[in-house]
Amino acid sequence: MAKATDGDTAPVPQRLLVAATRLFAEQGYDRTSVQEIVEAAGVTKGALYHYFGSKEDLLQEVYARVLRLQQERLDAFADADAPVEQRLRDAAADVVVTTIENLDDASIFFRSMHHLSPEKNKQVRMERRRYHERFRALVEEGQRSGVFSTATPADLIVDYHFGSVHHLSTWYRPDGPLSQQEVADHLADLLLRALRP
Repeated sequence: MAKATDGDTAPVPQRLLVAATRLFAEQGYDRTSVQEIVEAAGVTKGALYHYFGSKEDLLQEVYARVLRLQQERLDAFADADAPVEQRLRDAAADVVVTTIENLDDASIFFRSMHHLSPEKNKQVRMERRRYHERFRALVEEGQRSGVFSTATPADLIVDYHFGSVHHLSTWYRPDGPLSQQEVADHLADLLLRALRP
């Protein structure tokens, strides 16, 4: 099997994640063995268990690394010194772009989340909830200040946007008619149109 890594000089955890992401995307989580992952990464099983503990830990990390990136970026947008409408639009477009840039990770996770133990599943849901709550806080800030309409509850607005984001892996194609930034701009504009007073 050919190695699918960032090269033998990349840190071992990164090589394992690259290999696992490719194999989970191509074959599915349940049909990918630990042996295939370590061979593709060019490491030993001992290295995998040293850094991740289990194949399930790898699955959790595939999604968690994207969520950490998105949370960091959302926090920066939310804390910026800009009008709430601009901060929300920037955050709404960014989550689309970062999801498309990590489409394999997102699709693997939504296809395979049920393989996580109840404890790991709960942990991931808590992290996602933290992200959604910070995003919703921007909507609520705009609603309180009169910039956004209060006709639709903030929770529903957030679910509407993230419903679109979570389905990107089912239809977005890099060679399609829209670039990732164009898709992000359209979805962010739709969200803001839904919030206009």
